[in-house]
Amino acid sequence: MEATAASLVRARDMLARRVIGQEKVVDLTLNALLCGGHALLVGAPGLAKTRLVEALGTVMGLHANRVQFTPDLMPSDILGAEVLETGADGSRTFKFIEGPVFCQLLMADEINRASPRTQSALLQAMQEKRVTIAGAERVLDKPFHVLATQNPIEQEGTYPLPEAQLDRFLLQIDVGYPDRAAERDILLATTGTEDAVAEQVFDAAGLLTAQALIRRMPVGEQVVDRILDLVRAARPGTDDTSALVKDEIAWGPGPRAAQALMLTVRARALMDGRLAPSVDDVAALAHPILVHRMALTFAARAAGRTLDDVIAALVSETLQTDIAA
Repeated sequence: MEATAASLVRARDMLARRVIGQEKVVDLTLNALLCGGHALLVGAPGLAKTRLVEALGTVMGLHANRVQFTPDLMPSDILGAEVLETGADGSRTFKFIEGPVFCQLLMADEINRASPRTQSALLQAMQEKRVTIAGAERVLDKPFHVLATQNPIEQEGTYPLPEAQLDRFLLQIDVGYPDRAAERDILLATTGTEDAVAEQVFDAAGLLTAQALIRRMPVGEQVVDRILDLVRAARPGTDDTSALVKDEIAWGPGPRAAQALMLTVRARALMDGRLAPSVDDVAALAHPILVHRMALTFAARAAGRTLDDVIAALVSETLQTDIAA
């Protein structure tokens, strides 16, 4: 655990060379990879989302591919297809041409611009780590991670991701604007004659070892109970529903949200050099775990409420006692 924690410190430093002023985004993305999950990066253009994924491929030693999603993109453009090949002797055979999904780190750029048919082509790959093409199942490389980007500004010509696919993203990472000092560093670092270079820290085998280590970390009963309290309070229509969400949330998080919290709190503790997670980790990760697994009612939207407000209130209500202690 100490060796893995030291390697994670190096990995963060390498990523910070390439992605300046986005420390929280870097930490959450590394967290997703440590947990073996996928992440949805939401932010305006020009905030280094693509640069982050490229740097991650280098630092983590993963074979990375990128797909620019457009409305005319077909499932075969992602998964691959069988083509008829003619040999030198005139014989004809079908040959499978692998698509970009056959990699270890796939960047799905502006995923909400693709049609639902193409979006669903990733569904099996993200959940089962395999795809079915021409009736044959093909197993993807290990590890396999999807880091998808989404532009929240322009919605014309886009197809919102269905709830089933959103739930398969471990985290939603909101990428905001850097502060003034960080933006100054960005200007100085990226407009000169040389750009910072990241070095490899992990490899695929090392990442798989770290993922196995995360699952062996102990989680205290108090932390488990607080995870259950938070997730169950966010669901409307149950005995555990918080009064905060009864009239404001149309649908809430399922068991995958609790599973995601169990994994990510461990990864956050390891990245901080701790041997076990705390309730503070649950509070810190509540928003990126829950925000894409909940939806406001029409009345709540009309009243100007946001999911950020609701989640913050839920965290304060369910976790404030433990955090204060």
